[in-house]
Amino acid sequence: MTIRAVIVDDEPLARLRIRNLLAAADDVEIVAECANGAEAIVRLEASPPDLLFLDVQMPEVDGFDVLQALGVERVPALIFVTAFEHFALRAFEAHALDYLLKPFDDDRFAAALQRARSRIRERQGGDLDQRLRALLDQVQRGGGYLQRLVVPAGHRSVFIRTNDIEWIEADRNYIRLHLRGETYLLRENLGHIEAALDPARFCRIHRSTIVNIDRIHSVEPMFRGEYQVLLQDGTRLASGRHYRSAVHRLMGRPD
Repeated sequence: MTIRAVIVDDEPLARLRIRNLLAAADDVEIVAECANGAEAIVRLEASPPDLLFLDVQMPEVDGFDVLQALGVERVPALIFVTAFEHFALRAFEAHALDYLLKPFDDDRFAAALQRARSRIRERQGGDLDQRLRALLDQVQRGGGYLQRLVVPAGHRSVFIRTNDIEWIEADRNYIRLHLRGETYLLRENLGHIEAALDPARFCRIHRSTIVNIDRIHSVEPMFRGEYQVLLQDGTRLASGRHYRSAVHRLMGRPD
């Protein structure tokens, strides 16, 4: 039996990585690649595959939007692909759904593919439907945005509600979370965390700074389109010139 697979990911290198790994699988044929969620919906509705590699974080139409558009009863064997570790660990494992965390290695990919083969052979559609519905219900209740982070701190793990974070700064290959006078360091990309946070609560004001809107006390213009953002605890943050539009939206001003 040949397994017909579709790859959906907005990152060309990620699609290439999956394509190269599948080249070693004699029983898998890649029938389509999609670079965005809207394209994926059209392709999957026209001809559902046996196996779907689905990126979670995509602009405009993300992986969850794709699933909701298709209807969970029409979703084939599924492997989520994500760059955002904390959401993947908490959501996908909770619902026993398989995922690949970027960057994934050959062994992790092989294990996920083997589980997919087993699901396709056993045709466990009803069980998958229930687990996907539970996941989508969770996403809808949370607005699809990150609610908590689990941060390593020495020999323990600290659970942090995102609403408690006052601001976030990039620190080389890490991000530094600031809350209640404490800071926590997490190995993560600022762009990834920005995509996972609710834009109604968080705003990126600089290439290295995200701020919790509810913690802002005032905004003061400086020069060349830059602003000084004063937080309620007295912290002063500088906005970047390229983020002027975002600061203007905070103040309810036209760009």
